[in-house]
Amino acid sequence: MENQNPLNLFDRRAVRRFRERAARDWGTADFLVREVAERLADRLDDVRRKFPLALDLGCRDGVLARSLNGRGGIETLVQMDAAFGFAARAASLALVAEAEALPFKAGSFDLVLSVLDLHHANDLPGALLQVRQAMKPDGLFLATLFAGDTLSELRRAWMEAELAEQGGAGSRVSPFADPRDLGALLQRAGFALPVIDSDTIEVTYDNPLKLMRDLRAMGEANPTAERGRDFTRRATLARALEFYGAAEPRADGRVAAQFEIATLTAWAPHESQQKPLRPGSAAARLTDALNKKD
Repeated sequence: MENQNPLNLFDRRAVRRFRERAARDWGTADFLVREVAERLADRLDDVRRKFPLALDLGCRDGVLARSLNGRGGIETLVQMDAAFGFAARAASLALVAEAEALPFKAGSFDLVLSVLDLHHANDLPGALLQVRQAMKPDGLFLATLFAGDTLSELRRAWMEAELAEQGGAGSRVSPFADPRDLGALLQRAGFALPVIDSDTIEVTYDNPLKLMRDLRAMGEANPTAERGRDFTRRATLARALEFYGAAEPRADGRVAAQFEIATLTAWAPHESQQKPLRPGSAAARLTDALNKKD
């Protein structure tokens, strides 16, 4: 049946199912999450503040908690995941919930952290709004999510393979937000001082099939509502592997996958924060400064 709801891009039941499957054998392909968690935890070293009560949104098995290791002056870390299997593997104070339906009262947390969890939210602006409402004034929000050109090589290979073998292309790889749009979404959700930056992590594999297996083990299989439910034809899979390997051949014979990681930094509004000047309130004109002679 055709998907008529524009806010139902992802099948959330599939997202939860894929994460539950990943939780059963977590650790076989957790390298990317561990790396991103460590990078996010490093950001707290640059903040001269303490955050007694923090929330880990999408905690998996507690990977971020281990990376934090006392950073940020966190006294209590509440961990939350959409999958019961992951919440059960995390430390104490873990619960099962989703970003689009946060079960916390307003003004609860000094800090909200999230590692590669929000890219499958159907209503990302709504999820960000709920996060902001759950934060105390002047609380800090730090999150990472897949964005932009993530898995563009795999997307292209599947598209070319399906066009060649089946005469049409479907949804094989999740769409990801453009990092340039994320700052506006933070502002729309009521955050102050939003900053977005992105970095690309390249991972190489013996072959594209190993990449696909790792994505499954990470819980990152394609959960789009419009994905095909039929088994992949062997000829289509073979073509996809062929196209992937031939696209940008490497001297060592391996294939590369690009993961673009967007990092979101923003604050819950507070009167003490810096604010832009009102239009027309400047004390001097820019033209006067530019025309001034020594």
